[in-house]
Amino acid sequence: MSEKKNPVTAAAEKAVEKVQKAMRTGNEIPGAPGPEAVPVAEPTEPREPLPPKPDQRGPDTYSPTGQATGVPQDRVAQDGAYLTTAQGARLYDTDHSLKAGARGPVLLQDHHLREKITHFDHERIPERVVHARGAAAHGVFRGYGSAAGITKAGFLAEGVETPVYVRFSTVLGSRGSADTVRDTRGFATKFYTQEGVFDLVGNNIPVFFIQDAIKFPDIIHAGKPHPDREIPQAQSAHDTFWDFVTLHTEATHHTLWNMSDRGIPRSYRMMEGFGVHTFRLVNAEGATTLVKFHWKPRLGVHSLVWEEAQLTGGVDPDFHRRDLADAIEAGAYPEWELGVQTFPDTGDHMFEGIDLLDPTKIVPEELAPVRPIGLMTLDANPSNYFAETEQVAFHPGHLVPGIDVTDDPLLHGRLFSYLDTQISRLGGPNFAQLPINRTHAPVNDMLRDGMHQTAVHRGVAPYRPNSADGGCPFLAGADTGAYIEVPAEVPASRKVREAPATFDDHFSQPRLFWLSMTPVEREHTIAAYTFELGKCWETGIKERALRVLANIDPELCSRVATGLGLPAPEATVPLADVAPSPALSQVGQEWPTDGRVIGIVTDGADLDAVRTVRGEILDAGMVPLVIAPAGGKLGLDGDPVTVQRTFTTARSVEFDAVLLAAAPAPAPDAYGARDAKVDDTAAVATAIDPRVLLLVSEAFRHGKAIGAWGNGPAVLEAAGLPAGAAGVATGEPAAVLRTVSQALGAHRAWERFGPAV
Repeated sequence: MSEKKNPVTAAAEKAVEKVQKAMRTGNEIPGAPGPEAVPVAEPTEPREPLPPKPDQRGPDTYSPTGQATGVPQDRVAQDGAYLTTAQGARLYDTDHSLKAGARGPVLLQDHHLREKITHFDHERIPERVVHARGAAAHGVFRGYGSAAGITKAGFLAEGVETPVYVRFSTVLGSRGSADTVRDTRGFATKFYTQEGVFDLVGNNIPVFFIQDAIKFPDIIHAGKPHPDREIPQAQSAHDTFWDFVTLHTEATHHTLWNMSDRGIPRSYRMMEGFGVHTFRLVNAEGATTLVKFHWKPRLGVHSLVWEEAQLTGGVDPDFHRRDLADAIEAGAYPEWELGVQTFPDTGDHMFEGIDLLDPTKIVPEELAPVRPIGLMTLDANPSNYFAETEQVAFHPGHLVPGIDVTDDPLLHGRLFSYLDTQISRLGGPNFAQLPINRTHAPVNDMLRDGMHQTAVHRGVAPYRPNSADGGCPFLAGADTGAYIEVPAEVPASRKVREAPATFDDHFSQPRLFWLSMTPVEREHTIAAYTFELGKCWETGIKERALRVLANIDPELCSRVATGLGLPAPEATVPLADVAPSPALSQVGQEWPTDGRVIGIVTDGADLDAVRTVRGEILDAGMVPLVIAPAGGKLGLDGDPVTVQRTFTTARSVEFDAVLLAAAPAPAPDAYGARDAKVDDTAAVATAIDPRVLLLVSEAFRHGKAIGAWGNGPAVLEAAGLPAGAAGVATGEPAAVLRTVSQALGAHRAWERFGPAV
């Protein structure tokens, strides 16, 4: 007699059989994000949640004590056609925080905002939910004194030097992801001022995806890997991201920046930073000014080309953090000027028709120039990644006298979220006592106990007023450095979940950005959109994305549509009449070459020239790396030259320029079984090591400067590089280095990319 099967086991076997049958007759290509095709228009008719895909099954339903419950799997999943709170109350709006009028401040009573953000903040432990992958450095900030008329903040006074700790990061990826993915980068600076800690927590893109913090969980959930398979990692090239941003078109401006070259920086050292929000500064007389913060890198703003980013992700996933650490170790200290755009605090928060409370908008620098107010230099690497880079805790609410917030609804949500998330991630409310977070100003906060309390407090009266501790601590006044919020007027209005009408323009500034790009930058943006949308499964999402692009520019839309094999739709709104902003382009200026990495290819011949050129590169503040057939040292009979890279370990993505001091013959390991970069046929056909040819060919294709002397020009000829190409120099070593250094100032030989700049 056969044993009777457990009903749960029997149900599981049937489910597996159903899955197998569906897979045999299902999609020809796996990867569809859901069980049904996605429509172009946003669905509006209420319906129950979609069933799982045929290839999906949850865990069998058992009790915590291992007893089979027999409960169907759909009974332990989300249920119901309507959005609710965690307690089941139906919601009518999840896009707007509860505010005192459409332009008023966010109200603390917004239980939905707090529940949504709190749950989001605690989704991941102990890794950061966003900005998990980061690199950081110590440095110093020196105020110019030029901000004295607009703020009383002491660290901005002339000559004042303030220690800083800066953390750069990607947004979407986990701690183990790669550096060179297309993503927004965090640019967070902790100022250890004598008036307390000030955190300027920004990004390398000046606008954000959303206008209201209540939607932050939505955009991150959309951008993160799909929850069923946990792929794709650290990228936005998938359906759920594009599903959200094409339905929520306020994300269009940020998305366009991300699809431009700004989404793949060359280096943290060559990346702008922005405070994103509009802040309010207060001077010694109490007068207020609205500002936007900018970090301007001394080396200019430069990016990787897409192929470089892809190669680097495999060759060196730690490229950006290594570049930062190596530059500091080499003494090529990266520097940024802190600047502000200033606007009158007129009460309506408008400037030249631009709503300053809308974090999806910029103010072009041609309308409000950036005014430098200080210089930051990063001059030391952390001594312990976990203790410093991982445990550093930023918060937009860490403010000092002279700097205040405005009624930006995204900023108000961050004021709650950042504090809340640190409590979860760092194990309790005393995260400020971790060494990297400690203020350099005296603290007497009356806060007591809690997890990880490391201070040994004295006294018996942690309350006010008191007499048992002699009345201490006492309240400060404006004359004794108290932080006093600006008594700004709050609009007298109804409590509403709305946004002002000025937040409704989602396309004029993306069009401004597009029109400000040079032809080669536009080509890169078209390629990025084509790649990202090409990785999406659902045709409906692609068609919806093209409708968004049509409202930016017809050329952008039609070129991407061609790549996707879809028709280009017409614009649904009139195209905005905007003037380009040259300040938004990364192309066309000359920049310092400090810290640029130059590879010198040699086989050991003519080492005197290599030594001389290497010394001149170091004297110019750049970093030379000698590339030879094998490691060790060359010229042991005289002044030996250390080999930093071999033909096996070198790849073009590491270098800003390549110098050829020789035409090396194939090394002993120049065959495909030893090094996959070697084409065995080419190795036989040429007298030059094929990896050197690959190095030079890639560098040329990526627009990098190339120089050659001695036998070096033979490599250029063997690689098939056109004679007289832009950014390629031959001749005597000193003259070659001068020409290459000059070409480095433009970052790339842009003429090689096709369209005239």
